[in-house]
Amino acid sequence: MSRSIVRQSKFRHVFGQAVKTEQGYDDIRVSKVTWDSSFCAVNPKFLAVIVESSGGGAFLVLPLSKMGRLDKNHPLVTGHAGPVLDIDWCPHNDNILASCSEDTTAMVWQIPDQMGTQPISEPIVVLEGHSKRVGIVTWHPTARNILLTAGSDNLIIIWNVGTGEALISMDDHPDLIYNVSWNRNGSLFCTTCKDRRLRVCDPRKREVVAERMAPHDGIRPMRAIFTRDGNLFTTGFTRMSQRELGLWDPTHFEEPIALLELDTSNGVLLPYYDPDTNMVYLCGKGDSSIRYFEITEEPPYVHYLSTFSSKEPQRGMGFMPKRGVDVSKCEIARLYKLHDKKCEPIAMTVPRKSDLFQDDLYPDTAGPDPALEPEEWLEGRDEDPILQSMRDGYVPPKSRELKVARKNVLDSRPTPRRSMSSCDGSANLPSLTCLFCTCLSCPWPACPVLDLSVLYLSVLSLTCLSCTCLACP
Repeated sequence: MSRSIVRQSKFRHVFGQAVKTEQGYDDIRVSKVTWDSSFCAVNPKFLAVIVESSGGGAFLVLPLSKMGRLDKNHPLVTGHAGPVLDIDWCPHNDNILASCSEDTTAMVWQIPDQMGTQPISEPIVVLEGHSKRVGIVTWHPTARNILLTAGSDNLIIIWNVGTGEALISMDDHPDLIYNVSWNRNGSLFCTTCKDRRLRVCDPRKREVVAERMAPHDGIRPMRAIFTRDGNLFTTGFTRMSQRELGLWDPTHFEEPIALLELDTSNGVLLPYYDPDTNMVYLCGKGDSSIRYFEITEEPPYVHYLSTFSSKEPQRGMGFMPKRGVDVSKCEIARLYKLHDKKCEPIAMTVPRKSDLFQDDLYPDTAGPDPALEPEEWLEGRDEDPILQSMRDGYVPPKSRELKVARKNVLDSRPTPRRSMSSCDGSANLPSLTCLFCTCLSCPWPACPVLDLSVLYLSVLSLTCLSCTCLACP
């Protein structure tokens, strides 16, 4: 008599459960931009959602505790001149968020613990280096203030947001970049591209170190993420438009470790990975279900666990970092599902009867402290994330201000264009202090040395009489 052997796993019975209606977030006008991003980012303090807005791009930031119906007067973050396409919370500071937009810029924002009544419109720093819309923004996992952006100009730029400088620029992609994902220590990142290639890039060497042509045969968009073992987990489509997932070893790209067909649907599968449990959650745009899998070292390597299903389709999804889950309820993951007009948290839980801390479910996880400074990473040093225990839960630290070296930010920006009517020789005048500045075409609203705003506005002359301020651009 043959017996079927059931695979042993503590995550075999993980189940998803949506919170009660009053614990969700209602009356949120989720953006209708046709872009395959998650539209949502979450950390242990805040929930951020890209929303519809007139006259530019905006996103909404809510404290996690502010559940229920959204106040119509709740302030938005409004600084972009075009629709916002992607947002990402800094892993080392829960009050810092990066955004990117169709206006070709990326911006970094300081979000106060107590939101006021006025919109936030002044970013800490504006990153200008792309010539077309910027669709991807992602923080380095271990180095402080390192941010990666990718745009429709097929360019990847890595920034030091503490100075506003572009550290590294890579133009190895001939077509639109679909997604970018760092590995665990931030030494490499992988990309998927419209040319159907999967690439592994070393940013400090500015080169592609591994490449695979068409890991999925279909021409629809792909996604790829690094696992904790250094393998690549990908989602894509077959030639018959069936959705497919794959697991690859970047040192042997010829054959996949695992390749599995799922279903037939048009929605791009967005993977969310938990390195502590080695589980991946697949959320399709327009789907009403979330599938989750466990990756192991035993065949078939990618094991299907279960599916969470609901009635309404999802517009996007946010994934809570591990330090933000509730350990007292054996919660191992929490996803924030975007509907058309609301956001619904979904808790993934391992059924356990004991109320004690479950050591096997919660190994030490990545904490908020950076392991490297920007200069150390740029010089070639790599460090794994600094881990912290989950035994006592996680208490978010108080707001820490991001220190920006303003001088370097200004030095890295191009000099503003001067009007033809301004004095061409004014910068060469010998005066070291501002005597007077009466040029109406001067790009400064007031003299940067003396407060001459009243004088500036009262001048009636339309031509430059004299401009002897050496600080004037």
